Amino acid sequence: MKTLNTIITALTLMLGVVPHAFAASTAKVYSSGILVLVFLGFCALVVVVQLIPAIITLVGMIRGMVKGGEAAKEAKADLSE
Repeated sequence: MKTLNTIITALTLMLGVVPHAFAASTAKVYSSGILVLVFLGFCALVVVVQLIPAIITLVGMIRGMVKGGEAAKEAKADLSE
Protein backbone atom coordinates (compact mmCIF):
# COMPACT_ATOMS: atom_id res chain seq x y z
CA MET A 1 0.00 0.00 0.00
CA LYS A 2 2.88 2.31 0.79
CA THR A 3 4.38 1.65 -2.66
CA LEU A 4 1.08 2.55 -4.34
CA ASN A 5 0.87 5.82 -2.39
CA THR A 6 4.44 6.63 -3.38
CA ILE A 7 3.72 5.99 -7.06
CA ILE A 8 0.54 8.07 -7.02
CA THR A 9 2.30 10.93 -5.24
CA ALA A 10 5.21 10.83 -7.69
CA LEU A 11 2.88 10.85 -10.70
CA THR A 12 0.86 13.71 -9.27
CA LEU A 13 3.95 15.80 -8.67
CA MET A 14 5.32 15.04 -12.14
CA LEU A 15 2.05 15.95 -13.86
CA GLY A 16 1.80 19.16 -11.83
CA VAL A 17 5.23 20.30 -13.01
CA VAL A 18 4.68 19.52 -16.72
CA PRO A 19 4.11 22.75 -18.70
CA HIS A 20 0.96 23.25 -20.68
CA ALA A 21 0.90 21.94 -24.22
CA PHE A 22 1.32 24.56 -26.90
CA ALA A 23 -1.75 23.93 -29.01
CA ALA A 24 -2.60 25.77 -32.19
CA SER A 25 -4.53 28.96 -31.77
CA THR A 26 -8.23 28.62 -32.53
CA ALA A 27 -9.03 32.33 -32.42
CA LYS A 28 -9.65 32.40 -36.18
CA VAL A 29 -12.05 29.52 -36.68
CA TYR A 30 -13.67 30.25 -40.03
CA SER A 31 -11.91 32.09 -42.82
CA SER A 32 -13.64 30.87 -45.99
CA GLY A 33 -15.57 33.18 -48.24
CA ILE A 34 -19.18 33.24 -49.33
CA LEU A 35 -18.44 31.19 -52.46
CA VAL A 36 -17.34 28.24 -50.33
CA LEU A 37 -20.64 28.40 -48.44
CA VAL A 38 -22.60 28.56 -51.69
CA PHE A 39 -20.72 25.52 -53.03
CA LEU A 40 -21.32 23.51 -49.85
CA GLY A 41 -24.99 24.52 -49.89
CA PHE A 42 -25.27 23.35 -53.50
CA CYS A 43 -23.66 20.01 -52.59
CA ALA A 44 -26.11 19.57 -49.71
CA LEU A 45 -28.99 20.40 -52.05
CA VAL A 46 -27.86 17.75 -54.54
CA VAL A 47 -27.68 15.12 -51.78
CA VAL A 48 -31.16 15.98 -50.48
CA VAL A 49 -32.68 15.96 -53.97
CA GLN A 50 -31.24 12.49 -54.57
CA LEU A 51 -32.50 11.20 -51.23
CA ILE A 52 -36.14 12.02 -51.97
CA PRO A 53 -36.59 9.49 -54.85
CA ALA A 54 -34.54 6.93 -52.94
CA ILE A 55 -36.88 7.17 -49.94
CA ILE A 56 -39.95 6.97 -52.18
CA THR A 57 -38.54 3.86 -53.87
CA LEU A 58 -37.73 2.26 -50.52
CA VAL A 59 -41.27 2.89 -49.24
CA GLY A 60 -42.68 1.39 -52.45
CA MET A 61 -40.52 -1.72 -52.09
CA ILE A 62 -41.60 -2.20 -48.48
CA ARG A 63 -45.27 -1.79 -49.43
CA GLY A 64 -44.79 -4.30 -52.24
CA MET A 65 -43.24 -6.81 -49.88
CA VAL A 66 -46.10 -6.42 -47.41
CA LYS A 67 -48.77 -6.72 -50.11
CA GLY A 68 -46.86 -9.58 -51.73
CA GLY A 69 -46.96 -11.48 -48.45
CA GLU A 70 -50.72 -10.96 -48.22
CA ALA A 71 -51.19 -12.09 -51.84
CA ALA A 72 -49.17 -15.25 -51.14
CA LYS A 73 -51.39 -16.04 -48.15
CA GLU A 74 -54.51 -15.56 -50.28
CA ALA A 75 -53.07 -17.83 -52.98
CA LYS A 76 -52.36 -20.56 -50.43
CA ALA A 77 -55.88 -20.18 -49.07
CA ASP A 78 -57.32 -20.58 -52.60
CA LEU A 79 -55.27 -23.73 -53.20
CA SER A 80 -56.35 -25.35 -49.96
CA GLU A 81 -60.06 -24.90 -50.80
